[in-house]
Amino acid sequence: MEAGTVPDKAVISHRGEKYEIGRGKRFYGIWVIGAPYEAPVDRWPENRDGWQQAWARFTAMEVPGTITAVARERKGLRLSFGRRKGSDTNPADDASHDREAAGPTRRGSGLLLGEGLLVLGVVLGLAGLFPSYESGQSLLSQWDQVVPHLLYVIGWAVTAALVALSVARPSNAARLGALFGLGLSAVTFGLFLADWGQLTLSGVTLGSGLIVSTLSWLACTAGAALVLAANAGLSAPRELPSRPVRPARDHAGPIALLVLAAIGTAATFAPSWDSYTLTMKSTGAAQTITAGNAFDNPGLMIAGNVCVMVAIVAVAALAALWRPARHGSLLIAGAIVPLAAEIISAIIQVSKPASPGLFGITAQQASSLGLTITSGPTGIFWVYFVFVISLLVSCAWLFTEPGHQVLPGIPVSPWQPAGADPGTQSASDATVSEDADSDPSEDTDSGSRVADSDASTGEGGQSAYA
Repeated sequence: MEAGTVPDKAVISHRGEKYEIGRGKRFYGIWVIGAPYEAPVDRWPENRDGWQQAWARFTAMEVPGTITAVARERKGLRLSFGRRKGSDTNPADDASHDREAAGPTRRGSGLLLGEGLLVLGVVLGLAGLFPSYESGQSLLSQWDQVVPHLLYVIGWAVTAALVALSVARPSNAARLGALFGLGLSAVTFGLFLADWGQLTLSGVTLGSGLIVSTLSWLACTAGAALVLAANAGLSAPRELPSRPVRPARDHAGPIALLVLAAIGTAATFAPSWDSYTLTMKSTGAAQTITAGNAFDNPGLMIAGNVCVMVAIVAVAALAALWRPARHGSLLIAGAIVPLAAEIISAIIQVSKPASPGLFGITAQQASSLGLTITSGPTGIFWVYFVFVISLLVSCAWLFTEPGHQVLPGIPVSPWQPAGADPGTQSASDATVSEDADSDPSEDTDSGSRVADSDASTGEGGQSAYA
């Protein structure tokens, strides 16, 4: 057989300098380029694990940088890429091709619609800074409030920018941006709910700024979700699909630390962060009170704060299970934005002069009695700060840890749709297997590994054709 041709009855997906990998009848195999179908270097069962093992062996044997994808072709078998009048085509193949052709169109429409919603949400978020938010005060008049909301808008603008990159040129940027935006939205949902809960307090009135800002959250969340849905099942070349998977055993420790850091962050989010001390200069007597406990509020505000705490843990757990790991890091990075914003807001708030009304006295009484008020963060606030830093470190670990991915550099099997059960085949693939002629001795149990003892010489071995 001439070098560079497809072995008879095999479907080749990738080819390197010396070897090629593909699919035979009910198995994945590696052949020396030009070798006959009956003489693979090695072969594996036709399931997801078999493909991963075959690809790992293929990349170990082949010269780095020489592996390229091969157009889907079946020697000796017809493969129609569209219905032609009078042609002998498999309806399942035609349906598969129609789905593949429609995929990019649906993805492009989803990206454009999602990008439109994100841009709308960012515009609404900026507009919500100016009108009255609550009780006649705008966010711009309250520095401890405007900074967090501005960071939310910037975070969603980053999401919109990443999606725009994929609209202009197909890439994984849209998926990464969507994950970042959804992580941000998950935590800010509870914060907005708590803001709405403040309306139940006496003297607090609804402002148009709160309505516009909430609409901004809705638009950005819907846009990010739409973009992620449009990219579902799609992955970059040589990369497994982006989704939560079962973690490897050797990563149980780091993943547990990430989840524990999230639990610690959630637990320290609830207690009081602000401390105020009233001191009498003449005697040195002092009285200290704390403020900001999440559970010293009306029911709707408590519900909002609980939603924040649940979202922190849920997003961290999902990020720990997401593969590729760097995609999961974008989820937790989005959640860190509002958590860090709360730190900035608390520091700004305690830096303001405290009102004597906190202690039930007027400013005149405090002045006549020689009373001074000092403020600062409580100890639990600094514990929260440490936990947020630990989340940031875990996020960086997820983004840079190559071993956290499932066999990096492995493309999804071209014959197995993402998310399909490892032991299943499509209708068109089953037809090909039934039509392909092979020696009965090649039939094997799909759950067991099939080795060609004549062609393989052990781990890392090569066939006689090498």
